Amino acid sequence: MPKRRKEANEKQEKLFQDLPPTAPPPKSFKPLEHPIWTENKAKLIERYLFYFLMVTKHGTYIDGFAGPQKPNKPQMWAAKLVTELKPQWLRHLYLFEKNRRLCNRLRALKHTHQDLNIQVFQGDFNVLVIRDLLSTGVIGQKEATFCLLDQRTFECHWSTLQRLANYKTNGHKIELFYFFPYFWLDRALYAQKKTDVLDRWWGGHGWREWRKMKPDERKESFVQRFKKELGYQYALAWPIFRRKHGGNIMYYMIHATDHPVAPALMSRAYDKAIEPKEPPEQLDFSSLFNI
Repeated sequence: MPKRRKEANEKQEKLFQDLPPTAPPPKSFKPLEHPIWTENKAKLIERYLFYFLMVTKHGTYIDGFAGPQKPNKPQMWAAKLVTELKPQWLRHLYLFEKNRRLCNRLRALKHTHQDLNIQVFQGDFNVLVIRDLLSTGVIGQKEATFCLLDQRTFECHWSTLQRLANYKTNGHKIELFYFFPYFWLDRALYAQKKTDVLDRWWGGHGWREWRKMKPDERKESFVQRFKKELGYQYALAWPIFRRKHGGNIMYYMIHATDHPVAPALMSRAYDKAIEPKEPPEQLDFSSLFNI
């Protein structure tokens, strides 16, 4: 390994190890210069994982709704982008999908990456992630673990989030990337006649009063639940716009973590997601933490 690259890696590893576990994230981020739009939301996840893996050199990835939402646009398929990360330091990838046709796409993806430890699960994520993954204890307590929840509006149960958040009793919690519907939420809430679906999504009947709030108050209230109810130290909502030059906000990607470096890494990922990746030897994260 060239001397300069070795020194850069040692610097990043030291930075990561020396930060105190209760260190606060940056109090504020600079204004968004390069808003992320719907077509590039998968690139945001991929770029964040790239940055984080440059520091940890290991990780486990869980994707709860992993099939391609638009099969004709592979650049929007998070699971595909994550499998193509280089260097590939993710030790395990657990991909869940209920739709049989989309699950077959995941199996084909696994076949093209036989060098990776990929497991594909077909069925309800809320059931399978608990029964076939969390209950087995296969994820190590010290393993950096990330879970993408790009649901189709109300698919992810609050009880599932609770199990993910409470899985680890040592080390940092499983990080969550939770896509919260925003633009069409009112329409979806009133169109959903099966109130038990909303009860499972919310985790009770509280959604009935919550939906009376203004949209931004509703979003902020939901974000706060990740800290107050799930116990995450940090929860930030990143806007995902309709198109390249702004327009309506379609989603918020809620990033829930208790690692002190994670919010700053996500801020950088949001700003750089659509740009070419920096060579690893050029990455220096110390400026992000004022060290």
